[in-house]
Amino acid sequence: MTPNGTLPVAERATSFVAGRVDWVDYAKGICIVMVVMMHSVLGVEAAAGQTGFMHWLVMFAKPFRMPDFFLISGLFLAVVIDRDWRTYLDRKVVHFVYFYVLWVTIQFGFKAPSFAAGTGWAHVGYLYLESFIEPFGTLWFIYLLPIFFVVTKLTRSAPPPVIFAAAALLEMAHVATGWTVIDEFCARFVYFYAGYWLASYVFAVSDRARAQPALALAGLALWAMINGGLVIAGYSDLPLVSLALGFAGAGAIIVMGTLLARMRWLNFLRFCGEHSIVIYLAFFLPMAATRALLLRSGLLDVGTISLIVTVAGVVGALAIWRLALALHANFLFDRPGAFWIAPKKAAPVLQAAE
Repeated sequence: MTPNGTLPVAERATSFVAGRVDWVDYAKGICIVMVVMMHSVLGVEAAAGQTGFMHWLVMFAKPFRMPDFFLISGLFLAVVIDRDWRTYLDRKVVHFVYFYVLWVTIQFGFKAPSFAAGTGWAHVGYLYLESFIEPFGTLWFIYLLPIFFVVTKLTRSAPPPVIFAAAALLEMAHVATGWTVIDEFCARFVYFYAGYWLASYVFAVSDRARAQPALALAGLALWAMINGGLVIAGYSDLPLVSLALGFAGAGAIIVMGTLLARMRWLNFLRFCGEHSIVIYLAFFLPMAATRALLLRSGLLDVGTISLIVTVAGVVGALAIWRLALALHANFLFDRPGAFWIAPKKAAPVLQAAE
């Protein structure tokens, strides 16, 4: 047992493939597909002025869509949290800052003409600079992660139950200042910290699901009914209820990932999880292009368009990645050595699948 009350990482992982924990990649794959789905569906519905059948899937996933992503992001933090600050900042801050700066610039390159048409080029420059204070569009997740990593290391010596309780109170407060960094920190840090502090229990849940799949499936069915019922009834955003649904949904995704890994089903989800950062960075372009094309055609209903746009966002992002590799533009998805502030070393046996 480590000083912070968690088991060593090597004791937590029970199943990994090629140095990766299989169910973690499945879970991350489910998470990133849900994120793309949310942006795709809500974007289509906003542009069309109506909702489709995909809307209900997005609403069902709302209580746990981001909590599970943040919880999984904290799972392997124990591997690196005790490293010197230079190495830690390189792996957990500079890494994400590089991709944020690069891809916010790319996104602005595509969106600047439409911004300029409405407010002028001077305002476009202001919006670009503002994006380094107020996270831009879909990129807020990788803007917030470095903050979580730094805060967790800074509070390393504090009693974990105190940090967890404070984070839980912040989530239940439903802080709404209008500033994404503050609001999302308050809403999400408890899940990230739980992934770090309670990692041994997360792996225990996975172990139990792998050993007793029938019981796991029954639990998933019960969870789905409760989660769906509370969403339909309009209670899912209530204090404490939102926290409970966030953790319950994160547990459900862990169980789903474990069962899929156990059966080796839907390997494309594992592939998506292995390349979740690729999809997260690049899905906006194929998503937006497909949405505009299909809405202009007027041939399909909103629900079908939303589904196609979701698939296009995921597959298109992976296609952009493969094209970048073929064109030797690896810098789009792989941080060049010039942007490392600490020596690059071999990855640990267990990887966080970032």
